[in-house]
Amino acid sequence: MPFLKRRALLAGAAALPFLPRLARAASPLPAVAEKDAVIAFGHIGPVSDGGWSTTHHTGLLAAKKAYPAAKFLEVESIPVSADATRTFRQFVENGANMVFVSSEYGDLLSSVADDAPEVAFLECNGHHVSDNESWYYIQHWKVSYIIGVAAAKMSKSGKMGFVGSFPVPSVFGCANAFLLGARSVRPEATVQVILINSWFDPQAAAQAASALIQNGIDMIYTNLDDGSCLQVAAKAGIKCATWNTDMRAMGPDAYVTSLMLDWTQFYVDQIGARLAGRWAGDGHTLLPVGHGVDRDAWGRTVPPEVAAQADAVRTRIIGGWNPIQGEIRDATGKVRVPKGGSLDDIACYEWNWPVEGVVGLKAV
Repeated sequence: MPFLKRRALLAGAAALPFLPRLARAASPLPAVAEKDAVIAFGHIGPVSDGGWSTTHHTGLLAAKKAYPAAKFLEVESIPVSADATRTFRQFVENGANMVFVSSEYGDLLSSVADDAPEVAFLECNGHHVSDNESWYYIQHWKVSYIIGVAAAKMSKSGKMGFVGSFPVPSVFGCANAFLLGARSVRPEATVQVILINSWFDPQAAAQAASALIQNGIDMIYTNLDDGSCLQVAAKAGIKCATWNTDMRAMGPDAYVTSLMLDWTQFYVDQIGARLAGRWAGDGHTLLPVGHGVDRDAWGRTVPPEVAAQADAVRTRIIGGWNPIQGEIRDATGKVRVPKGGSLDDIACYEWNWPVEGVVGLKAV
């Protein structure tokens, strides 16, 4: 999920029927018979990582089942370098009608899309929009808020930790919303952040989790691709919440929940629109809670009353309530969101400053 320099202003609309749709001037790409379709997937990591890339591979498998006559291409562990552009061009040369890239590659992808206007390109966690390129992601901050509610109720000290990758919006959004959820039930809660400069480095993740525990943290949240933090938490006798998939087997007593990803319906719908001649570069999609992103079933040591309190918040969010409400101050004490105000979904997607009480992140 690397973050690259943004090329264009956000524009467009959601692609799924349960999200609002804005009109775009682009004409739909021509229909393609399923037997003639070539659908390509490119991943930032190995599909065996048990996390981020695994979830996208699962979506590909669902698409294969839905469209058995189509041909599917898949490349794992694509580096964020010129090699990525070569891979994306190879997709086009191999006849791809649609290309899904499960992390942001910025210009490395857009330069290919600009040269292949007859091909649909979709970039996960992207920012560039054109007649044949869109981006998609999940409203992870809302689930992180829910997890924060449960975490604060279970923490003995109120001192919580977060292990992330880079100082990018997805990390700011997770850590910030986690603390805001925690402070909704425990105003003195804090979150200490350690970044490891990788999405998948089990050794570094374990070291970061150990450092947090040595600093008195008794609750860890992580959005990395593996379960190393959970394993460390289990050995230390504290609690941990993870991302991507159900990781409870790595530490059943430590497991609180996981922010779960499910791209299957999105991929099936997007491919269906492309084959039917209805895909027109719809701008962006942010999958909401209950439709692509959600919390996992609660861990076995989560008290029923804690689960019920957090799930009451989840119900409100699914009903349309925005939990990212002011007053919100940043780490310097400056009011960023006034009382009565809120951050909308695009602002949360672009979040690049730490809220008051988050330590270890600096505004970018």
